[in-house]
Amino acid sequence: TTSVRYSYNRDIVRNAGTGGFNLESRGLHHDNGSQTLQVTETAVLSNSVINETRFQYFRPVLTSQANVIGPAIQVLGAFNGGGNPVGLATNRQNNVEAQNNTSLVHGLHTVRFGVRLRRSGVTDIAPQNYAGTFVFSGGPGVSSIESYRLFLAGQRAGLPTAQILASGGGASQFSVNAGEALIAGSQVDVGLFAGDDWRARPNLTLSYGLRYETQTNIGDRSNVAPRVGLAWAPRGGKGRTAPKSVIRAGFGMFYDRFALANALAARRFDGVTQRQFILANPAFLPPFVPALSALAGPTAASTIQRIASGLRAPLLRQTAVAFERQLPFNTTVALTYANSTGGRMLRSRDVNAPQPGAFDLNIPGSGVYPLGRAGLVAEMQSTGRYQQNQWMVNLNSKVNGNVSLLGSYVYGHARSDTDGLGTFPANPNSLAGEYGPAAIDMRHRMTLGGTVKAKWGLQFNPLMTANTGPPFDITAGRDLFGDTIFNDRPGIATDATKAGVVRTKYGLLDPNPAPGQALLPRNYGRGPGQVMVNMRVGRTFTFGSREGRAPVSTNPGGVSGSGGGGGGQADSGGVFSSGGSASRTTVNRRYSLLVSMQVRNLLNHNNPGAIIGNILSPLFGQANQPAGSTGAIFAENANNRKLELQIRLTF
Repeated sequence: TTSVRYSYNRDIVRNAGTGGFNLESRGLHHDNGSQTLQVTETAVLSNSVINETRFQYFRPVLTSQANVIGPAIQVLGAFNGGGNPVGLATNRQNNVEAQNNTSLVHGLHTVRFGVRLRRSGVTDIAPQNYAGTFVFSGGPGVSSIESYRLFLAGQRAGLPTAQILASGGGASQFSVNAGEALIAGSQVDVGLFAGDDWRARPNLTLSYGLRYETQTNIGDRSNVAPRVGLAWAPRGGKGRTAPKSVIRAGFGMFYDRFALANALAARRFDGVTQRQFILANPAFLPPFVPALSALAGPTAASTIQRIASGLRAPLLRQTAVAFERQLPFNTTVALTYANSTGGRMLRSRDVNAPQPGAFDLNIPGSGVYPLGRAGLVAEMQSTGRYQQNQWMVNLNSKVNGNVSLLGSYVYGHARSDTDGLGTFPANPNSLAGEYGPAAIDMRHRMTLGGTVKAKWGLQFNPLMTANTGPPFDITAGRDLFGDTIFNDRPGIATDATKAGVVRTKYGLLDPNPAPGQALLPRNYGRGPGQVMVNMRVGRTFTFGSREGRAPVSTNPGGVSGSGGGGGGQADSGGVFSSGGSASRTTVNRRYSLLVSMQVRNLLNHNNPGAIIGNILSPLFGQANQPAGSTGAIFAENANNRKLELQIRLTF
């Protein structure tokens, strides 16, 4: 059996990215298109062997254009204005994937093995931040918004630049990129696997297998992943009745691929192809941007991104034990414990940060740098760790022929010292305080849904989800360590009379901690919970029948003709049927038309979005945008409720 599928999608979104801290001038016009070709062939090679071959070609073309081309202005914890740093960016990809999997049954064994090969190619044009970005973070006794207000007041009064800067109305940082905007690259990865399900006893099945993966762009070639599991029915296998209790257990190792986008970033910001200059406390004000030649001096830092020589693919070890029990009234309950332990998790780290004690926030250009020059050297490393424990309850009940229910509850803990390559340690010279709640650490999660068949052929599928709040990082809103990154966390204050100390529900926090003062741990804040009620309602209309011809074989001998001469196959009524003596009959050709409406966030409940963690922001501890309704094509956070109509004809 061979199936071919082609799909084309185009999404056009205007003013994308506005809301939250972003003013209208920071909006983008997205024009994204994609084409997908999929071919699947399934071949039954024998009574016990099935082979499946899959091929996919995926070509997305992503274009983003800023509403305003010009310098960007970022007032930390208050608003983002000016132009959007994206400029006019285009990303074209060509992704090819091929798989071949074989399943065979031999006695009590069901063996599966196969291979997957993928190649991704990207041509990316990204004039990111070519117009420059001014960052206002304020200073001792001056908030970011006050610093920007002083800048505006001085500018409107016609004051000279030096006087505005002296009043505290200057930017804390200016950055600009220059160089080649076009970069191209590719990546290939391959995976091979083999596994066996062995029915050792009528009530015991053992599963074991091995997978190997490798890829280009990193030097790691040791990604061997064993998996093992079992399913045991303590009182099963003695009759035809299905067992009421099943115990399942398993262990497996899983690897994440290092994305091509990360390799391209390292090639783009290699210090030559495209350079990023970062200047602390610039002596000029927006919208003025000096010539690039004026920035290539001793006080301007050039950013470099690179891949650590020993980087390896992230590894996750997962263990699970489950107990399933069949209860009365067509109800099944499953209790599961799952543990995930991650090693070699990805993070970034500035390996050229000023040495401890050598940087003074109030002295521009201060600091002693390990590489002998100023500038962020963001090294992608695989040195993080991750730990998660989950206890789960799943319930499935078929109340009657018209009503079925399902529900789940999960209690879990997840801790890590990184949330991905976008995570830099607050103190670039120390990892103390980095191990804490992971970004996905939601203690309680619940889902409740089902299917209800009503009159007139209507079918309702309600789904309610609820979870407690995830953690968020609390930051000081300042660059305390001279690494040009504003992710530094405040100190834990013990003196409420110290200037600048902020009183919060998390205690007294100091945005200007002294050397050696204890800092707040990572992801110390905790956001509010969320509740979402979705509903899908639909009806299927069936119609149509037509008269056809059902040919009857004129050869009563069965499959093959008698005698020599080739023995033609009996007439099967296919495309090349000869007809013969056939009687007229009616062949049903049923058509079905499905009309459905999917409503996300039916009750229009306003779940808060990301919580602001900058303690110097007037919105600290709050959200300034809704969480939105994710999924489907248009995924802006402003979409608090979505209605999607689908019509599908099947014939």
